[in-house]
Amino acid sequence: MATLKFRVFYEEDDTIYRDIVIKHNQLFFDLHQAILIAYEFDSKHQATFYRSNDSWLRGRAISLDKYDIEYKAEPLMMFETTIGSEISDPNQKFIYIYDFEKNWTFQIQLIGISKEESSKITYPSISRKEGIGPSQYGIKSILGDRFSDVEEKYDLTALVEGFMDEGEDGVGGEDDEEQAGEEPAEDENAF
Repeated sequence: MATLKFRVFYEEDDTIYRDIVIKHNQLFFDLHQAILIAYEFDSKHQATFYRSNDSWLRGRAISLDKYDIEYKAEPLMMFETTIGSEISDPNQKFIYIYDFEKNWTFQIQLIGISKEESSKITYPSISRKEGIGPSQYGIKSILGDRFSDVEEKYDLTALVEGFMDEGEDGVGGEDDEEQAGEEPAEDENAF
């Protein structure tokens, strides 16, 4: 059974992408779910694929549901349409829109076709991740969800004893001692 390898680029930064391998007889719904997992998005919003050409123009829609938008042609449904049925070019392209309010847009390009499938892989499969993907609802850091744990544990917002904000008037600061003409005393506990 043939497998297809797609590169799914985040539209705003083509250095951020995910490679997804999927069987040709799987549904667009399976690809939809794989993209959401690959970019760590939830599955609560509207979504549509569009056939595309080399200029990334939108063609016929392959939709999760029929939405209250104007279609040039009746959309195909993700639950009914196999991926292989929409491949007409060895470099086939699709555009994927998720959450019509936020308008997350991804460009999808077929980058590989294999006649063999691996018995060790559950399809669809994410075979490669490049770059830190966009955060669906806010800021995403390299640490991801673990950053809030680090922040709580070490209370990164509190000032450390002995350090002051710039320009803060404090007793015993270097500026005060130098202005008084005194040499700063060496602290035995200094690091």
